[in-house]
Amino acid sequence: MDSRDKIRKMMFAAVLIAISIIIPTQFGFLKINIPPFSATLASHVPMFLAMLISPEVAIVVGIGSALGFFITSPLVIAARAAMHIVVGYVGALIINKDKNFKKAIAITAPIHGVLEGLIVIPFGFSVYQFIVVVAVGTMIHHFVDGAISYALANALAKARGKKLYDVFTSEAM
Repeated sequence: MDSRDKIRKMMFAAVLIAISIIIPTQFGFLKINIPPFSATLASHVPMFLAMLISPEVAIVVGIGSALGFFITSPLVIAARAAMHIVVGYVGALIINKDKNFKKAIAITAPIHGVLEGLIVIPFGFSVYQFIVVVAVGTMIHHFVDGAISYALANALAKARGKKLYDVFTSEAM
């Protein structure tokens, strides 16, 4: 990878980190709160787009997402957002291997749900809250944001005259 590609990846990472911080800090109207579950629509979109770039970019965008929620939300929500680090990394590995965004979304959904469910246990959540409310709620939120991300990535690819998996590269079709 030449230095231009590294700079391009860093630039996209910076933009996606900024968006992952902006969503929870500035778009509170996107929050859905059904105690003890909460979700912020579109908060997974930067992570999903980062998965199309590289595993490393997905990791740093996940860190940015956790930071955004740490600034605005209770610690339990920031801890849940930190799970985007693992989910983004696994999704990026799947996309690198199979070039299949939908498969990455489907495989990472249960991982995402279980991780966010497990992370709330030390905060006093019951088994019912962990399984039904947080894990299932997270998976539903994951699929909604996955659909938004897929539509956005396809629109970007079409606008740039590229294939979905090349939308963030400098190479031509």
